[in-house]
Amino acid sequence: MSSICTRLLAWPVAACLALAAIAPAAQAQVAPSAAEVGRYSGLHAAAHRGELAQAKKLLAGGALVDARDPYGRTALHVATFARQREVIRALAQSGANLGLLENDRYDAVTIASVADDEPTLRLLLELGASAKLTTSRYDGTALIAAAHLGHDGVVRQLIAAGAPLDHVNNLHWTALIESIVLGDGGARHQAVLQALLQAGASTRLTDREGNTPLALAQARGYKAMAEMLKKSGT
Repeated sequence: MSSICTRLLAWPVAACLALAAIAPAAQAQVAPSAAEVGRYSGLHAAAHRGELAQAKKLLAGGALVDARDPYGRTALHVATFARQREVIRALAQSGANLGLLENDRYDAVTIASVADDEPTLRLLLELGASAKLTTSRYDGTALIAAAHLGHDGVVRQLIAAGAPLDHVNNLHWTALIESIVLGDGGARHQAVLQALLQAGASTRLTDREGNTPLALAQARGYKAMAEMLKKSGT
């Protein structure tokens, strides 16, 4: 039995094994590899390198702002991975679609959220990108991804931007549940849980086996998180 399952003996074995298989794959984004970057030209190359003047020149000359590389990434995706915020701004001002998904179904907001890149996320949201999209192979959201990873500052930004608090992904987990089952119980995941609770996220929605967030926290031995859930009225 996996190490995850040994910490969750109260869970059904099938659920534990499913969690063990999912956890390593939960961060499924694929940034451009060195080989891909080496093949980039035009707007994608300028986006990756942060060459603002070249990007503006290409856009003024008619470059397709939403053209995709073989992995489905637009220049906006590439610039987001590379944290090239001035290029992101220029792309948005030239009409880039801020909500496009690449082949693994990630948008720029989710890419920045997974990277714990608060400045880039803030810019994207200021430019009009949505925190409400369904993204990833798990039919999740940027908020769920950030909660899983313990990115508390990102979580607070997404909540303020209207991210759906109680979206249930195809694993039957909400952001609140993922902060527990895929978290480490430490300070940042506690801060994520607190932010979600303060925003009004449901503590009554359960996982597929009917486990409440409180039961999940107790099963993992996350005493601080369990106390937070108890105080919330769970």
